[in-house]
Amino acid sequence: MFTLGEMLHASLWSRSLSPEQMKRVESEIKTRQVPAGGFVCRKGESVDHWIGVIDGLVKMTNLSADGKPTTFTGLPAGGWFGEGSLFKEEPRRYDVVALRNSVVAYMPKSTFIRLLDTSIDFNRFLLIQLNERLGQFIAMVEYDRLLEPDARVARSLAAMFNPYLYPGIGPQLQISQEEIGYLAGLSRQRANQALKTLEKAGLLRVEYGSITVLDLEGLRNFEG
Repeated sequence: MFTLGEMLHASLWSRSLSPEQMKRVESEIKTRQVPAGGFVCRKGESVDHWIGVIDGLVKMTNLSADGKPTTFTGLPAGGWFGEGSLFKEEPRRYDVVALRNSVVAYMPKSTFIRLLDTSIDFNRFLLIQLNERLGQFIAMVEYDRLLEPDARVARSLAAMFNPYLYPGIGPQLQISQEEIGYLAGLSRQRANQALKTLEKAGLLRVEYGSITVLDLEGLRNFEG
């Protein structure tokens, strides 16, 4: 399990900060334990923080007018999100829910703005992160419309190994079959079937409570 300090030092945006700047940022961030099923943040709330996942796994999700849930992406430890909402000065437009017991960092908007105003490297990081996230969401629309369930599971898993959005993640991801089903929009049983197909293809190894990726490019390009 990461501590806040370890997570901050692993974050790409923090590497240009001086020790004094890092100490100040760390002192201003609040952390919270969010139980499985609990809300990290909620749709309609004012956006007062940039949010990072120190430990655990959360999902960005929303409900349609008829109550149908849609999962946009999973966010493992090491990921930061919500910069777009901070820029737009509007209520949050999605829920973020913990898929398992998680520890979450909340950076105050004032700290975020100070970094934005004083750090060129922080601005560069945000530009690249926004572009990576946009590419991820465009791909998600493609997956839902064009791909069969096995391929959707493959791409959903591959998306969580983005080295820019989620630095520090090794080849093994602590995730259950039920959680994979949530992220891919499938039942646990169908997700399990897809994992067996991907394992047979030599792309990953299924272990108790985790997935070890053997061929990341293969997952990214799998079509079934």
